[in-house]
Amino acid sequence: MLGQRILSALILLPIALAAVWYGSWGFACLVGLAGVLAAWEWTRLCFGQCGRGGWVLGGMAVLVALLASFASALVLPVVFLAAFLAPLAQQEEGRSPVWMVSGAFYIGLPVAALTWVRGLDQGHTTLWLLLVVWATDIFAYAAGRLIGGPKLMPRVSPKKTWAGLLGGVSAAALIGWLMAPETGLNASILALISAGLAVLAQGGDLLESWVKRHFGVKDSSGIIPGHGGVLDRLDGLLAVAPVVAVFCMFYQGGLAEWR
Repeated sequence: MLGQRILSALILLPIALAAVWYGSWGFACLVGLAGVLAAWEWTRLCFGQCGRGGWVLGGMAVLVALLASFASALVLPVVFLAAFLAPLAQQEEGRSPVWMVSGAFYIGLPVAALTWVRGLDQGHTTLWLLLVVWATDIFAYAAGRLIGGPKLMPRVSPKKTWAGLLGGVSAAALIGWLMAPETGLNASILALISAGLAVLAQGGDLLESWVKRHFGVKDSSGIIPGHGGVLDRLDGLLAVAPVVAVFCMFYQGGLAEWR
């Protein structure tokens, strides 16, 4: 399992970094593709199969990924439209339409946020965001396995520990500290922001674990060997990306403008 995780990471990480570096339509297409896969997995989680509701969510993901680059004002109307149409397109007795409504926001907002933030400063903020989330995931996993100890939320995610959380937060803070000179921000402040995002990323991980446990599913899919599905791999990023986008809106720019 560990070998599969490492091999998958060695394949996927360079693709993500190359997309961030080159940006433009390539990055939007990659994010849109991830959104389509996430929509497929989300609908399978909620209904056991991907039907017309999944296609609505997938189409929304592609559309908002593209719109965020040049017509960001249209993103929210598209997400709200998908939230209205998805539960109408796919229904099942005993399953609340709230799940499909939630899926529109859970997938659509992060997809739009990632694409929009990438366009602000040639990928510098996006690179920091990805490194923070990756460091959180890797070191939370490593610290949890090596140290163990008290469980964080055993009823939701039996393997997650407080040691893992602290390991992930510490790693994210270090990323912020190391990247601060490149942005002109105070190192302590960026380290603190990064640590806060790490906590949020772990919260996103727990949220997805709760959804899977609710539906009695171990992984969102098996599309990524050693990791499970796209939602399993991106759960922390889905939680963090909209928050970073809000920061960028408030400061009217990317990371270097957060002063």
